[in-house]
Amino acid sequence: MARLKIPVTRLQELGLRPISSKSQIQAATNTLKKPARISRTMWSRRAQDYESKLHSGDLVQIAEVLRDLYRAPDGPEQSFSERELYKDALDRFSRELAAAEKNLTEEKAAQRLEGVLRRAT
Repeated sequence: MARLKIPVTRLQELGLRPISSKSQIQAATNTLKKPARISRTMWSRRAQDYESKLHSGDLVQIAEVLRDLYRAPDGPEQSFSERELYKDALDRFSRELAAAEKNLTEEKAAQRLEGVLRRAT
């Protein structure tokens, strides 16, 4: 339960943003329900694109990574790097969701997101 103190004059410089609104979370959740976009480009290029989306901080872009890398339990197996990117996207989205909904833990948020992905496939 450590606290991070940042001078308010440096918020923009440090890239700190407010927690996503309900409408932003709804838009990102709707993105999860859309069909996955699997590009046929080389994995290294796709991985760079996924990384840049994750680091953008945009919840819809994070949802796109999560959706595109989701594999059903009975589906094809993922490579190590795909699993790591998927896990990172899931962690970021679930932390944002848990922060926006005060009575929701990160674990429950992750379960909710995976449930949306499972129903969408």
